[in-house]
Amino acid sequence: MLRLIKKLNEPRPHTQTLKLPWEQRTRSRLRVVLDNGEDAGIFLPRGTILRDRDLLVSTTGDVVMVCAAPETLSMVTDADPLAVARACYHLGNRHAPIEIRERQVQYLHDPVLDDMVKGLGLAVRIVQGPFEPELGAYTGGGHHHG
Repeated sequence: MLRLIKKLNEPRPHTQTLKLPWEQRTRSRLRVVLDNGEDAGIFLPRGTILRDRDLLVSTTGDVVMVCAAPETLSMVTDADPLAVARACYHLGNRHAPIEIRERQVQYLHDPVLDDMVKGLGLAVRIVQGPFEPELGAYTGGGHHHG
């Protein structure tokens, strides 16, 4: 089994990829299967969060790129930025991880949260895609969409 032990901070060529949903990218100890079918284990410092396109190195020097796996998301888009901000406030008040974009917010699909957002007068679309939520103000840097 390949042991992935360190997150790289500099670009390096990679030979393998690993698709993981958000919940698994927040775990520092995890048994996984690489996209090529090879068994691997993630052994990172506690609190490490993996983002899309992060690189991990193994004890043997192999480099693996982490890819955000497609997930079922609820997407809210509105021309009124205040309406989207209001949705973000209420979702955050329920401690739901959210991905914020211009005039848009998305979160892991949850019918209860969907009903709450609809109650705010916003439309909710169910989509499939990678999920890259905000990490929060106390996690050392924000998440920027450029």
